[in-house]
Amino acid sequence: MSLMGKTVFITGSSRGIGQAIAFAFAHAGCNIILSASQSKEALWAMEKTLKDARIPVLALLGDVSDYDTCKKMFQTIEKTFGSVDILVNNAGIAHIGLFTDTTPQEWQRLMAVNLFSVFNCTHLAVPSMVQRKSGAIINISSMWGEIGASCEAVYSASKGGINSFTKAMAKELGPSGIRVNAIACGVIETQMNACFDEEERNALTDEIPLMRFGTPEEVAKLALFLADEGASYLTGQVVTLDGGMH
Repeated sequence: MSLMGKTVFITGSSRGIGQAIAFAFAHAGCNIILSASQSKEALWAMEKTLKDARIPVLALLGDVSDYDTCKKMFQTIEKTFGSVDILVNNAGIAHIGLFTDTTPQEWQRLMAVNLFSVFNCTHLAVPSMVQRKSGAIINISSMWGEIGASCEAVYSASKGGINSFTKAMAKELGPSGIRVNAIACGVIETQMNACFDEEERNALTDEIPLMRFGTPEEVAKLALFLADEGASYLTGQVVTLDGGMH
C-alpha cells in the first residue's frame, strides 16, 4: 500500500465507524489524528491503544462543528505532524422523530455537527493539499442522503448536503490532484443504531438483501481503498455501502 507515513485526520473517531477507520489506517502505517467532542474517556483509551502499538497518534478533544475549534485543532496538527494528507469527515449525530416535533435548535445542532463540521475541516485541510497538489478527502455519509428517511428528515438533509458537497469539491479540487469521495452507509452495527429494539432490527434486516447489518470494519476497508492509489482515478463519487438495500 502507498499510505505508509501519511497523516490521516478522522473526526468522530473515539468509537464506531470512526474508530474502525482509525485502526485500519493505523495498520496501513499512517500517522493518526483522532477527535471527539463528548466521549473523552473513549478518546483517551483509543489514543493509549494506538500509542501502545507504537502508532504515531494525536488525540484532540473539541467540537468540530465550531470553526474556531477546528482552526486550533489544525494548528496543533501542523505542529505535531505537519499537513493532513487524508481527511475523513466522520463526525455525526442522529435524530429520529417527526419533523413537526423537531425544534429549530435540534435541527441547527444536527446540521452543524453533520454538515458544517465537513465544511470546517475541509476548508482548513485544503490549502496545504492544494499547495502539495495531492490529498484525499473521504466524507462519511448515509444512504438516507440519497433516498430520504421518514422521521429522519433533517438527518437526511444533512447527508444529502454532504453528497452534493462531495461532488462539487471533487470538481473544484480535481485540477490540484485532490480526490473527494463519500461513503453512503446503510445500516451499520454501531451505537447510533443501538436504539432499535429486536422487532425493529428484524424488520430492517428483512429489507437488506444481504440479510444483515454492515460492520464498521467494512466501512473502514472501503475508506482505506478510497484513500489509496488503487482508487487514483476515482473522485466525485458517493459510494453506497448498504448490503443492496436500495
